[in-house]
Amino acid sequence: MRYDIWGNNLPAVTLTLECGESIYTQSGGMSWMTSGIEMSTNMKGGLMGGLGRLFTGESLFMATYTANNSGEQITIASTLPGQIITFDLVPGYEIIAQKGAFLCAQPGVSFSANLATGVMSGFFGGEGFILQKYSGNGLVFCEIDGSVKEYNLSPGEVIKVNTGNVAAFESSVSYNIETVRGFKNILFGGEGLFLTTLRGPGKVWLQTMTNYDLARKIIPYIPTNHNN
Repeated sequence: MRYDIWGNNLPAVTLTLECGESIYTQSGGMSWMTSGIEMSTNMKGGLMGGLGRLFTGESLFMATYTANNSGEQITIASTLPGQIITFDLVPGYEIIAQKGAFLCAQPGVSFSANLATGVMSGFFGGEGFILQKYSGNGLVFCEIDGSVKEYNLSPGEVIKVNTGNVAAFESSVSYNIETVRGFKNILFGGEGLFLTTLRGPGKVWLQTMTNYDLARKIIPYIPTNHNN
């Protein structure tokens, strides 16, 4: 399989498949494809797997696209302004990503829900509490909001991040939530009560934009009907 990630602020990935090769994405995720690709819809991973994906912001059912001839192409576009990044998984190497990050993957990749550990994470992590985990063997494509910055944390090294700016991290990285210290910081700091802490070793990918911040900027400009 070959792929080309293209576009600027609203990117897409075009995948060129050999005969018999497949890619799966959430229902409705396909933008366009050539005529020699066959689609089948299924609840990948069974009912529990489908429900787990539902909690992570994806669809209950997945659509698998298989090429009947070599050279067939399928294009899958991102849903928000940002970037598309690729992870090449092998057994034992897992990626944890933000809710809603999944774009598409090869059939050898397993996709499931991942719950952040710790009482603080569970009660205060918000959307950061429910994450996505990718494991298995093959390529997985994720959409990142805004621009992305990669950090390689050494053992014990910590980076503190606004929860919504955590895009993805290797499973070797520990993830937790901590409270912001200081009354004035909480009241006037503008960063909320909690921060995510990521502790190495491992790579982390941070994003400059969050879905929440984008929606907050757009909402004031949405026309509303006022009844006289």
